[in-house]
Amino acid sequence: MSLKNMKIGFALTGSSCNFEHVFKVLEDIANKGADIYPIISYSVETFNTRFGTAEEWKDKLREITGKELISTIVDAEPVGPKLDLDVIVVAPCTGNTTAKLANAITDTPVTMAVKAHLRNQKPVVLAVATNDGLGANAKNIGLLMNTKNVYFVPLRQDDPHNKPNSLVAKFEYIEETIENAVLGKQIQPVLI
Repeated sequence: MSLKNMKIGFALTGSSCNFEHVFKVLEDIANKGADIYPIISYSVETFNTRFGTAEEWKDKLREITGKELISTIVDAEPVGPKLDLDVIVVAPCTGNTTAKLANAITDTPVTMAVKAHLRNQKPVVLAVATNDGLGANAKNIGLLMNTKNVYFVPLRQDDPHNKPNSLVAKFEYIEETIENAVLGKQIQPVLI
């Protein structure tokens, strides 16, 4: 399946330590001709970290996609009724965002975009990155794995000895997960 001309909402949440990996995938998807609509959480909008400043990441997103960022709830609401995206990818998808999605909390641009997109019964791809994926967030991941039209990028423990509850998606599988999700299939195996 080709990503050329596919309309993809690409949402980033605050796991800035994973941005370098996610941006490589995002650039590759853009280079394959996908029409990408960037969506960011409030933390991506404002946090400066040791991994880069908010402005640097936002400028890079604009450069890769050629579009202005969807960065407010008001701007994200029309994602479902007006943009008619083929898929939304949330990468990285923090534990906070995972919990909000699992519990129908719509208080960020990313959660609003996902809600608006799901009401059209279209696929959402989650690339989880959370330090409590096998702890407090395990129940939320389980709920979402059983939610119609939600698909997961394969994930693994990233540091089982020092962070035994931490799970991180294998971001290099985002494209293959998208290809499967638009066909209504979950890429397997989910747990690596």
